[in-house]
Amino acid sequence: MADYKVYSDADLTVLLKAGDRLAFAEIYDRYKLILHNHAWNKTRNTVEAQDVIQEVFSNLWTKREVLQIGSNLSGYLYSAVRNHILNLFAKKQVKEKYIQSIQQFNQQRAGVTDHRVRESMLRELIEKEIAQLPPKMREVFELSRKHHLSHKEIAEIMGTTEQTVKKQVSNALKQLRSKLGLLLYLYLLWTLKH
Repeated sequence: MADYKVYSDADLTVLLKAGDRLAFAEIYDRYKLILHNHAWNKTRNTVEAQDVIQEVFSNLWTKREVLQIGSNLSGYLYSAVRNHILNLFAKKQVKEKYIQSIQQFNQQRAGVTDHRVRESMLRELIEKEIAQLPPKMREVFELSRKHHLSHKEIAEIMGTTEQTVKKQVSNALKQLRSKLGLLLYLYLLWTLKH
């Protein structure tokens, strides 16, 4: 039985390409620790380093017939480890970017949802206060602010004067302002115009 330990890398590569399992075992024994240290230095993670080495040697065996190793086996193995680690880092970056984009989307969606909930609550509060206005005042106010009718049009519909309509709208706004406070009142004016 041949002693594979004395074979050169070039000889082991030729035997590997021919499907010699003992040549593969010798290559593995010769380079596993050095490559593991190299992988660990790049990843700083023992499990990832082991996975990289496992993948590199697995590819070495399964693709042995088509690999272009040349005469520099150690150089080929170092490059394979480096490339695998670079691919690992690239996948991690893609994964992290994907996770960040999902988190940003969720935060934006939560912000929009929160804004909509607050807006809905404000609208309900405003509608409640409008509903508590005296009936004629409420009707004039709604025709003016919700239906965007002019004072003249409202006066014609209600059979009254423009001056009365103007006074009713003014009184409604004063009451709402006193009940809602300045910020809600301004919000009311803005929402009714849009």
